[in-house]
Amino acid sequence: MRSIRATMFVTLDGVVQGLGRPDEDTRGGFAHGGWGPQYNDEVMGRELGKGMANPGDMLFGRRTWQDFTAAWGRATDGNPFTAHMNAATKYVVSRTLPDTDAWQNSILLRGDAADTVAELKVQPGNDLSINGSASLVRNLHAAGLIDHYTLLIHPLTLGGGARLFDGPAPLTEFELTGSVTTGKGVIIAHYTRR
Repeated sequence: MRSIRATMFVTLDGVVQGLGRPDEDTRGGFAHGGWGPQYNDEVMGRELGKGMANPGDMLFGRRTWQDFTAAWGRATDGNPFTAHMNAATKYVVSRTLPDTDAWQNSILLRGDAADTVAELKVQPGNDLSINGSASLVRNLHAAGLIDHYTLLIHPLTLGGGARLFDGPAPLTEFELTGSVTTGKGVIIAHYTRR
């Protein structure tokens, strides 16, 4: 059975919205987009690189896949993250996308997210990783499908925005399996479901 790892960039007050740039996700009038890049450093790059060193497939919600397609799908910059993402099989969970032709190696999963991902999880294949896609993560967490979390906890609060767990999340216990603190104060914590 495949395992699923969710990697989420999060503020101290739990916000996961609009990490990369001001226009990334302005839903709900969110005006703090682009809060994350100022905290990037070599330690973070090295830790994220470890996750990409293992073969694996990626799992996306529609919005994140569309954003990543624009940012990474056309890039030819020699960045190892670009090469990894373009080569990986990308499963996209969506009820509204007509197709996933815009980014190579993308496969559309139609229907209820928890049902389609549960079916995918039991099929033979590489482990699955989710980067972002907070709505998908919440849905899969509620269904008990996420095995591991890597949380990059940033030293700031935003006071508003979509949070990792908006609303109730089921009681779930995790074990801390490792942690690293970057030079800019980001705590990278690895958790495994008990």
